[in-house]
Amino acid sequence: MKRSAATVAAALALALSLPAAAQASGHPAAPAAMVPQVLPIGVAVSALPLAVEDRTGYQRTSFRHWNAGDIPADGCNTRAEVLLAEAIVYPEIGPGCTLTGGVWWSYYDEREVTPAGALDIDHMVPLAEAWDSGAAAWTAARREAYANDQGQPASLVAVTARSNRSKADQDPAEWLPPSADALCRYGAEWTATKLRWGLAVDEMERDRLLDIAAGCGGTDVEFTPAP
Repeated sequence: MKRSAATVAAALALALSLPAAAQASGHPAAPAAMVPQVLPIGVAVSALPLAVEDRTGYQRTSFRHWNAGDIPADGCNTRAEVLLAEAIVYPEIGPGCTLTGGVWWSYYDEREVTPAGALDIDHMVPLAEAWDSGAAAWTAARREAYANDQGQPASLVAVTARSNRSKADQDPAEWLPPSADALCRYGAEWTATKLRWGLAVDEMERDRLLDIAAGCGGTDVEFTPAP
């Protein structure tokens, strides 16, 4: 029997509530809460909580990054680990995790990029936007985990410095990638990041995401709720 979008969204909301409830109670989240979720983009956008955003008290330093990364023993910080993971031509790794050579694809503007220094690592949902959307209530440790999140490929993405700085801290109602071919992927990855971390959307942001979803039939959103 085919479930309605409302039924799917309700089940998803329950699944997303488990990690937060476990954190509040001091007990670990149930393993089922960590199972990857795959939803049609329209259903996924509709599952995002709606809230008014508030940037009061935001400071970039509230999100510690880049830290020692997922593999502290490799001598590479999070930025370098993301670059290594996303390279389409692998760079040479020198002392202090210096990267030489290598080639990357910046999907925002469909550009092949080299060297590594020409790239920024973009937080798919910018730190200020995360703060507005719920991260203001998090612990410092959780904000650090968010800012260095390699547990979901969409969370951090290597792109041209120009496109990242054009985006700045804007949400999809204010900025979208210049490449039209990037639109469905971007909308899906933005939604996936907000769902992963239980972040809200404001009304204009949700409406723009729904507009994107309407033109992206067949696009799925895949995410795993953050621990």
